[in-house]
Amino acid sequence: MIVFDCERMKYQNTGLAVFCDNVASSLVRQQSMLGDSLCMFVPARYRGRWGSSVSYRTVLPVYKLHLFCGRNVRIWHSAHQQTSYLPPQGVKCLLTVHDLNFLYEKPISKHPKYLVRLQRRVDRADRIVTISESTKRDLMDHVDLRGKPVDVVYNGLNQFDGDITPPVSRPKGKFLFSVGTVLPKKNFHVLPALLSGNGYQLIIAGKKSPYADRIMDEAARFGVQDRVSIIGPVTEAVKYWYIKNCSAFLFPSIAEGFGLPVIEAMYYRKPIFLSDRTSLPEIGGDHAFYFDHNFDPETMRAQFRKGLSLYDDGKIDTDLMREHALSFSWERTARRYIEIYNEMLSQ
Repeated sequence: MIVFDCERMKYQNTGLAVFCDNVASSLVRQQSMLGDSLCMFVPARYRGRWGSSVSYRTVLPVYKLHLFCGRNVRIWHSAHQQTSYLPPQGVKCLLTVHDLNFLYEKPISKHPKYLVRLQRRVDRADRIVTISESTKRDLMDHVDLRGKPVDVVYNGLNQFDGDITPPVSRPKGKFLFSVGTVLPKKNFHVLPALLSGNGYQLIIAGKKSPYADRIMDEAARFGVQDRVSIIGPVTEAVKYWYIKNCSAFLFPSIAEGFGLPVIEAMYYRKPIFLSDRTSLPEIGGDHAFYFDHNFDPETMRAQFRKGLSLYDDGKIDTDLMREHALSFSWERTARRYIEIYNEMLSQ
């Protein structure tokens, strides 16, 4: 039996929940390729989510102390690097590492603490996957892999198949959009500067934190606070309305393992403006514009105006942009995981 750890689905509307749900769904659709049966390790409310062709095991707090697997469990796939659920010795462990964001978010003095925790999980793993080459480089530079193989398996594009729903209060006029948990690593506070000298609104969707105050302080500094809205979490249906209808999608994050919203916006052929940090240049490629590395406001405004001008003049091939987004597929992601499972089973 192969167990896929979906414990992080308890945090709805997060990147890890999206990852677990999409990988699990795609594994189920392709499970005939597996060399063993498939089991999902889930919070109680998700039992049965993917039908009866797979088995389910409910997450219990006691499993943090001792995760009893049973003799039929041959591979345990830990779906993220901070997991508290690791299998006992004798069960092969695959670990997916999404990012080492603490290297960019936390003071250097705190790095050793986080690296020790990550090293412990890497030591338990038999094989490791990262979701970008950027994360792989960080892992190889800061953790002793002890010769273990590391594969890069990209995430897939989320294609929303429901009814796109407008928000209760629609923006009046043209707007710029970004989405993500409102934390310092997302670097949203550099965006209000882009509103100087134009009539755009800026809308940021995502769970709020005290960092929202810094964003609004910057908006006040540039005299645009009446055009900046931090609207909190939104449903997928509403999120895609904002993406589909925005004038540009902005994602200035300084610590990103992959950046799912980037390819979601590319699918809708939107002009994309990113930071040049961590994985974003890798994911955006030649189909995005990149802000000044130091986020100088005047330089960012010039880059923003130039990018929009190129886009409006038809100098950006939006068909290639969409093809690039479609090249990221959850089916392909799951197929690669299945290949890795089967390789591990045969060893």
